[in-house]
Amino acid sequence: MKDVNVVLGDITQSECDCIVNAANKTLLGGGGVDGAIHRAAGPELVRECATLGGCATGEAKITKGYGLKAKYVIHTVGPIYSGAATDAELLGKCYTNSLELAKANNLHSIAFPAVSTGVYGYPLETATRIAVDAVSAWKTANRGYPMRVDFYCFNERAYAQYVLTLKNTKY
Repeated sequence: MKDVNVVLGDITQSECDCIVNAANKTLLGGGGVDGAIHRAAGPELVRECATLGGCATGEAKITKGYGLKAKYVIHTVGPIYSGAATDAELLGKCYTNSLELAKANNLHSIAFPAVSTGVYGYPLETATRIAVDAVSAWKTANRGYPMRVDFYCFNERAYAQYVLTLKNTKY
């Protein structure tokens, strides 16, 4: 896909217009990428998040980036993996709703972590396929809107899986 990249590195260092936070429902910080983003952004981020009233699974909300290189953070809450069919639908919505929110705010580059693959237990191979399919469908539906998508991977295993999934994607 055009303008889709896989990056091995720290999403908090991304210079995209916005980075996506794999948040919990409170939006008040946690472990993994959520904690890393909150630490890098600084205390202003949690203060703004406290005004948002939380976030439902599959939905997305936007804040300023504060101490990050990215101007904005889009917070999305992925599903806790249970194996139910609704898990895949909700995970796909995390990507689609984040892209829609970025577009609504006239942003043209976005960095995604591997949503729900950490403590939420989503199998990496399945989650990667859902992420790539959701981004591809969104880009197809929004052909006239320029959007660069970076999939940020925190380890070699995730990086290799995203590279393989994109290589095997025929769009």
